[in-house]
Amino acid sequence: MDPDPSYLDQIREIGLFGGLGDDVLRSFVATLEVSEPGAGTVVFKEGESGRELYVILDGEVEVLRHSKRGHETRVAILGPGDWFGEMSVLDVLPRSATTRVLAPSHLLRLTAHELDTLYRKDTRSYALLVLNIARELSRRLRVADGLLAELVTNVMDEYTRRRP
Repeated sequence: MDPDPSYLDQIREIGLFGGLGDDVLRSFVATLEVSEPGAGTVVFKEGESGRELYVILDGEVEVLRHSKRGHETRVAILGPGDWFGEMSVLDVLPRSATTRVLAPSHLLRLTAHELDTLYRKDTRSYALLVLNIARELSRRLRVADGLLAELVTNVMDEYTRRRP
């Protein structure tokens, strides 16, 4: 299903598309597909190959990771305006997480092929989109670094308190 034109105002506010002009948004987004997965639908699984990212237009999606011991852990809940799967359009490694829909959603899909097409047609807009992805990856890395530092500190504090 093609994006409903009424989504254009919403898409304009999504950070992934920040800096893109209305003409580019209208023509580029018109080429993208919108899916409507129901609650419980797995969008993709950790370890699978994939070459697309998804933008949540409405609904809610959870991001899950498996530990080495096989435990599934929720690492994020995403909502309207968030996007996921972006690493797969930048590299060719398997998916790093599983994503599952929590509430009926509308997901805008952007493939690596569509990104490449944008590159060939409009290098400036392509660069802005990739820069927006890089900014979000940087933000997420800063959050993960903070959580890791807090975890290590807590574990070390607990370990040193137990010693006689």
